[in-house]
Amino acid sequence: MSYGVNQGSVLGPLLYLIFTADLPTTDYTTIATFADDRGLQAGHRDTAVESQRLHSHLTLLQNCFALWKIRVNPANSAHVTFITRRVTYPPVFLHTNPIRAKHEVKYLGLHLDHQLTWRKHIQTKRQNFDLKLRAMSWLLGRRSQISFPNQLLLYKSIFKPVWTYGIQMWGCAMPSHTQNLQRLQSKILHSIANAPCYVCNLQFHTDLGIPFVSAEIYRSSLLYYSRLAGHRNALLATMSTTSNVARRLKRR
Repeated sequence: MSYGVNQGSVLGPLLYLIFTADLPTTDYTTIATFADDRGLQAGHRDTAVESQRLHSHLTLLQNCFALWKIRVNPANSAHVTFITRRVTYPPVFLHTNPIRAKHEVKYLGLHLDHQLTWRKHIQTKRQNFDLKLRAMSWLLGRRSQISFPNQLLLYKSIFKPVWTYGIQMWGCAMPSHTQNLQRLQSKILHSIANAPCYVCNLQFHTDLGIPFVSAEIYRSSLLYYSRLAGHRNALLATMSTTSNVARRLKRR
Protein backbone atom coordinates (compact mmCIF):
# COMPACT_ATOMS: atom_id res chain seq x y z
CA MET A 1 0.00 0.00 0.00
CA SER A 2 1.24 3.46 -0.86
CA TYR A 3 -0.63 5.05 2.07
CA GLY A 4 -3.25 4.21 4.66
CA VAL A 5 -3.66 1.24 6.98
CA ASN A 6 -4.80 -2.28 6.13
CA GLN A 7 -8.29 -2.80 7.53
CA GLY A 8 -8.57 -5.83 9.80
CA SER A 9 -4.85 -6.17 10.40
CA VAL A 10 -3.41 -6.78 13.87
CA LEU A 11 -1.34 -3.58 13.91
CA GLY A 12 -4.01 -1.57 12.10
CA PRO A 13 -5.56 0.19 15.13
CA LEU A 14 -2.17 1.11 16.62
CA LEU A 15 -0.77 2.35 13.30
CA TYR A 16 -3.91 4.39 12.67
CA LEU A 17 -3.62 6.11 16.06
CA ILE A 18 0.02 6.95 15.33
CA PHE A 19 -0.83 8.13 11.84
CA THR A 20 -3.56 10.54 13.04
CA ALA A 21 -2.00 11.59 16.38
CA ASP A 22 -0.74 14.95 15.07
CA LEU A 23 -3.99 16.36 13.70
CA PRO A 24 -4.00 20.16 14.12
CA THR A 25 -5.80 21.65 17.10
CA THR A 26 -6.91 25.15 18.10
CA ASP A 27 -7.50 26.98 21.38
CA TYR A 28 -11.21 27.46 20.69
CA THR A 29 -12.23 23.93 19.70
CA THR A 30 -11.99 20.43 21.08
CA ILE A 31 -11.56 17.15 19.19
CA ALA A 32 -13.28 14.10 20.68
CA THR A 33 -11.69 10.93 19.31
CA PHE A 34 -12.79 7.32 19.47
CA ALA A 35 -11.08 4.97 17.00
CA ASP A 36 -11.75 6.52 13.57
CA ASP A 37 -14.65 8.72 14.74
CA ARG A 38 -13.95 12.42 15.15
CA GLY A 39 -16.18 14.90 16.94
CA LEU A 40 -15.24 18.57 16.57
CA GLN A 41 -16.71 20.81 19.28
CA ALA A 42 -16.91 24.57 19.59
CA GLY A 43 -18.93 26.60 22.05
CA HIS A 44 -20.10 30.22 21.98
CA ARG A 45 -23.24 32.23 22.69
CA ASP A 46 -23.25 33.50 19.10
CA THR A 47 -23.84 30.77 16.51
CA ALA A 48 -21.97 32.82 13.90
CA VAL A 49 -18.84 32.85 16.04
CA GLU A 50 -19.21 29.15 16.74
CA SER A 51 -19.58 28.46 13.01
CA GLN A 52 -16.49 30.53 12.23
CA ARG A 53 -14.41 28.63 14.77
CA LEU A 54 -15.54 25.33 13.33
CA HIS A 55 -14.81 26.53 9.80
CA SER A 56 -11.30 27.69 10.75
CA HIS A 57 -10.48 24.37 12.37
CA LEU A 58 -11.94 22.40 9.47
CA THR A 59 -9.72 24.38 7.09
CA LEU A 60 -6.66 23.28 9.04
CA LEU A 61 -7.89 19.71 8.97
CA GLN A 62 -8.50 19.87 5.23
CA ASN A 63 -4.88 20.85 4.61
CA CYS A 64 -3.70 18.00 6.84
CA PHE A 65 -6.00 15.52 5.08
CA ALA A 66 -4.70 16.60 1.69
CA LEU A 67 -1.07 16.31 2.80
CA TRP A 68 -1.41 12.83 4.30
CA LYS A 69 -4.02 11.58 1.82
CA ILE A 70 -6.76 11.01 4.38
CA ARG A 71 -10.15 10.77 2.73
CA VAL A 72 -13.19 12.03 4.63
CA ASN A 73 -16.75 11.54 3.42
CA PRO A 74 -18.77 14.72 4.15
CA ALA A 75 -21.99 12.79 3.53
CA ASN A 76 -21.36 10.77 6.70
CA SER A 77 -20.80 13.91 8.78
CA ALA A 78 -23.35 16.10 10.53
CA HIS A 79 -23.42 19.50 12.20
CA VAL A 80 -25.54 20.04 15.31
CA THR A 81 -25.97 23.27 17.27
CA PHE A 82 -27.00 22.61 20.87
CA ILE A 83 -29.23 25.54 21.72
CA THR A 84 -32.74 26.18 23.04
CA ARG A 85 -33.52 29.16 20.82
CA ARG A 86 -34.84 29.00 17.28
CA VAL A 87 -31.98 30.26 15.15
CA THR A 88 -30.66 29.81 11.65
CA TYR A 89 -27.54 27.68 11.70
CA PRO A 90 -24.66 29.14 9.66
CA PRO A 91 -23.36 26.50 7.22
CA VAL A 92 -20.12 24.64 7.82
CA PHE A 93 -18.07 23.31 4.90
CA LEU A 94 -15.59 20.49 4.41
CA HIS A 95 -13.77 20.35 1.06
CA THR A 96 -16.20 23.00 -0.26
CA ASN A 97 -19.06 20.62 0.54
CA PRO A 98 -21.56 21.78 3.16
CA ILE A 99 -21.93 19.53 6.18
CA ARG A 100 -25.56 18.72 6.79
CA ALA A 101 -27.15 20.62 9.68
CA LYS A 102 -29.32 18.27 11.73
CA HIS A 103 -31.40 18.49 14.88
CA GLU A 104 -30.35 15.03 16.00
CA VAL A 105 -27.19 13.00 15.56
CA LYS A 106 -26.02 9.58 16.70
CA TYR A 107 -22.57 9.51 18.26
CA LEU A 108 -21.08 6.40 19.89
CA GLY A 109 -24.51 4.86 20.36
CA LEU A 110 -26.08 7.97 21.91
CA HIS A 111 -28.74 9.99 20.10
CA LEU A 112 -28.05 13.66 20.81
CA ASP A 113 -30.84 16.14 20.06
CA HIS A 114 -30.16 19.85 19.74
CA GLN A 115 -31.83 20.65 23.08
CA LEU A 116 -30.33 17.67 24.94
CA THR A 117 -33.73 16.44 26.11
CA TRP A 118 -32.69 12.81 25.30
CA ARG A 119 -36.18 12.15 24.02
CA LYS A 120 -34.98 10.60 20.77
CA HIS A 121 -32.42 8.43 22.55
CA ILE A 122 -34.95 7.03 25.01
CA GLN A 123 -37.48 6.39 22.24
CA THR A 124 -34.85 4.50 20.24
CA LYS A 125 -33.87 2.42 23.27
CA ARG A 126 -37.52 1.63 23.85
CA GLN A 127 -37.85 0.41 20.26
CA ASN A 128 -34.71 -1.73 20.56
CA PHE A 129 -36.08 -3.08 23.81
CA ASP A 130 -39.37 -4.04 22.13
CA LEU A 131 -37.64 -5.77 19.21
CA LYS A 132 -35.40 -7.81 21.48
CA LEU A 133 -38.36 -8.72 23.68
CA ARG A 134 -40.38 -9.95 20.69
CA ALA A 135 -37.48 -12.08 19.51
CA MET A 136 -37.09 -13.67 22.94
CA SER A 137 -40.70 -13.72 24.13
CA TRP A 138 -40.66 -17.53 24.11
CA LEU A 139 -37.92 -17.37 26.76
CA LEU A 140 -39.41 -14.72 29.04
CA GLY A 141 -43.13 -15.20 28.46
CA ARG A 142 -45.57 -16.72 30.90
CA ARG A 143 -45.39 -20.05 29.03
CA SER A 144 -41.61 -20.22 29.13
CA GLN A 145 -40.11 -23.54 30.21
CA ILE A 146 -37.00 -21.81 31.60
CA SER A 147 -36.69 -21.63 35.36
CA PHE A 148 -37.42 -18.38 37.13
CA PRO A 149 -33.77 -17.68 38.19
CA ASN A 150 -32.60 -18.18 34.59
CA GLN A 151 -35.27 -15.85 33.23
CA LEU A 152 -34.13 -13.19 35.68
CA LEU A 153 -30.53 -13.81 34.63
CA LEU A 154 -31.51 -13.34 30.97
CA TYR A 155 -33.08 -9.99 31.75
CA LYS A 156 -30.05 -8.75 33.68
CA SER A 157 -27.49 -9.91 31.10
CA ILE A 158 -29.31 -9.21 27.79
CA PHE A 159 -32.14 -6.73 28.26
CA LYS A 160 -30.90 -4.43 31.01
CA PRO A 161 -27.63 -3.43 29.22
CA VAL A 162 -29.74 -2.24 26.26
CA TRP A 163 -31.31 0.65 28.16
CA THR A 164 -28.60 1.29 30.77
CA TYR A 165 -25.94 2.15 28.16
CA GLY A 166 -24.95 5.79 28.62
CA ILE A 167 -27.27 6.16 31.61
CA GLN A 168 -24.82 8.58 33.24
CA MET A 169 -25.54 10.96 30.34
CA TRP A 170 -29.23 10.58 29.56
CA GLY A 171 -30.16 10.08 33.21
CA CYS A 172 -30.80 13.83 33.50
CA ALA A 173 -33.78 13.53 31.13
CA MET A 174 -37.21 14.52 32.37
CA PRO A 175 -39.15 11.83 34.28
CA SER A 176 -41.84 11.86 31.58
CA HIS A 177 -39.23 10.38 29.20
CA THR A 178 -37.62 7.89 31.57
CA GLN A 179 -41.02 6.56 32.60
CA ASN A 180 -41.29 4.96 29.14
CA LEU A 181 -38.45 2.63 30.07
CA GLN A 182 -39.87 2.05 33.54
CA ARG A 183 -43.21 0.90 32.17
CA LEU A 184 -41.51 -1.58 29.86
CA GLN A 185 -39.30 -2.93 32.64
CA SER A 186 -42.30 -3.41 34.90
CA LYS A 187 -44.09 -5.26 32.12
CA ILE A 188 -41.20 -7.69 31.63
CA LEU A 189 -40.71 -8.32 35.34
CA HIS A 190 -44.44 -8.84 35.75
CA SER A 191 -44.27 -11.53 33.07
CA ILE A 192 -41.14 -13.17 34.52
CA ALA A 193 -42.64 -13.37 38.00
CA ASN A 194 -45.98 -14.53 36.55
CA ALA A 195 -47.58 -12.17 39.04
CA PRO A 196 -51.33 -11.47 39.05
CA CYS A 197 -52.47 -8.17 37.59
CA TYR A 198 -53.32 -6.72 41.01
CA VAL A 199 -49.72 -6.98 42.34
CA CYS A 200 -48.14 -3.51 42.42
CA ASN A 201 -44.86 -2.74 40.70
CA LEU A 202 -43.12 -1.94 43.97
CA GLN A 203 -43.89 -5.40 45.30
CA PHE A 204 -42.23 -7.50 42.61
CA HIS A 205 -39.42 -4.98 42.06
CA THR A 206 -38.55 -5.46 45.73
CA ASP A 207 -39.01 -9.24 45.65
CA LEU A 208 -36.85 -9.64 42.52
CA GLY A 209 -34.17 -7.22 43.69
CA ILE A 210 -34.47 -5.08 40.54
CA PRO A 211 -34.28 -1.31 41.19
CA PHE A 212 -36.55 1.17 39.47
CA VAL A 213 -35.15 3.12 36.54
CA SER A 214 -34.86 6.28 38.66
CA ALA A 215 -32.94 4.39 41.35
CA GLU A 216 -30.64 2.87 38.72
CA ILE A 217 -29.91 6.34 37.35
CA TYR A 218 -29.00 7.60 40.81
CA ARG A 219 -26.82 4.58 41.63
CA SER A 220 -24.97 4.64 38.29
CA SER A 221 -24.35 8.38 38.51
CA LEU A 222 -22.88 8.14 42.00
CA LEU A 223 -20.63 5.28 40.92
CA TYR A 224 -19.56 7.19 37.81
CA TYR A 225 -18.57 10.34 39.70
CA SER A 226 -16.75 8.36 42.37
CA ARG A 227 -14.64 6.77 39.64
CA LEU A 228 -13.92 10.18 38.12
CA ALA A 229 -12.58 11.55 41.39
CA GLY A 230 -9.59 9.22 41.34
CA HIS A 231 -9.02 9.11 37.59
CA ARG A 232 -5.47 9.56 36.34
CA ASN A 233 -6.67 11.93 33.61
CA ALA A 234 -6.78 15.41 35.18
CA LEU A 235 -9.48 16.60 32.76
CA LEU A 236 -11.81 13.80 33.80
CA ALA A 237 -11.02 14.24 37.48
CA THR A 238 -12.29 17.84 37.36
CA MET A 239 -15.69 16.62 36.14
CA SER A 240 -16.35 15.06 39.54
CA THR A 241 -16.51 18.53 41.11
CA THR A 242 -19.39 19.60 38.84
CA SER A 243 -21.83 16.79 39.72
CA ASN A 244 -24.35 19.24 41.20
CA VAL A 245 -24.53 21.43 38.10
CA ALA A 246 -27.74 21.22 36.09
CA ARG A 247 -26.96 19.15 33.00
CA ARG A 248 -30.15 19.78 31.04
CA LEU A 249 -30.33 22.80 28.76
CA LYS A 250 -32.64 25.48 30.13
CA ARG A 251 -33.95 28.63 28.55
CA ARG A 252 -32.70 30.78 31.43
